[in-house]
Amino acid sequence: MLPPGAQDAAAPARPALIALGANAPAPQGGPAASLRAAMVEIAALGRNARCSRLWRSPAFPAGSGPDFVNAAMALDTPLSAPALLEALHAIEARFGRERQRRWGARSLDLDLLAHGEEVLPDRAGWARWRDLPLERQMRETPEALILPHPRLQDRGFVLVPLAEVAPDWRHPVTGLTVTRMRDGLPAAAHEGLEPLG
Repeated sequence: MLPPGAQDAAAPARPALIALGANAPAPQGGPAASLRAAMVEIAALGRNARCSRLWRSPAFPAGSGPDFVNAAMALDTPLSAPALLEALHAIEARFGRERQRRWGARSLDLDLLAHGEEVLPDRAGWARWRDLPLERQMRETPEALILPHPRLQDRGFVLVPLAEVAPDWRHPVTGLTVTRMRDGLPAAAHEGLEPLG
């Protein structure tokens, strides 16, 4: 069933990329179990869902909590970007997610990385959030949806699993593929990343 405000199921599907992470227990179990359960729910929001392996990664920023379990998904969905984000937030809530502290421990974190070739709110707005200094990133949250995720190109814990499900997806602003972005990361962005199986 599509959430309120979603497009009709007969609407053309767009590819969507989603990052998953957890470093605290949820009602569904520990982080790895939670991500596996969440993948089933996310897959129901579209078709042709592809899931990466689970990866362990240090908490970001360093020292902010226990290690994370991360993964990525790609799927084709008839949902609009706002409707898909709303559906992802509803899944987070079912997994006990509470937004008390930015970048704190979380039972489930679902980030909409990209929706088709959309750039939201526009290229200038996207660039402003991409270039936001780290200290402001830790304090400020955008009021509107920013797509593609403004820092996906900087994060090994996003790009490494994403390359397993969408290696050839091309960033609509930079033109770089996921593989190229992953391979261009500094060595430090890969530190501590290891597959769980």
